[in-house]
Amino acid sequence: MYSDTKRLRDNRVTVRFDDYEHDLITALANYQGEQASVLLRQLILREAVSVLGLNENHSDSVSRKSA
Repeated sequence: MYSDTKRLRDNRVTVRFDDYEHDLITALANYQGEQASVLLRQLILREAVSVLGLNENHSDSVSRKSA
C-alpha cells in the first residue's frame, strides 16, 4: 500500500506544556485552522531543518512531506 513504509507516522513523542504554553499553541492552531499536533509537527520539522543548516529548498520539501 505504501511505497516507503518508513514514511508512516507511527512514532510517538510526548511533550508536556504548562497551561500558558498550551493555551498559546491552541490559540495559534485555532487561528491557523489546524489541529495542534499538525501545527507542532510542522514547527518542529521546520526548526530541525533550520538547526541543521539545510538550504531553503530542502525545508520546503520537509514542510510538504509533513503536511
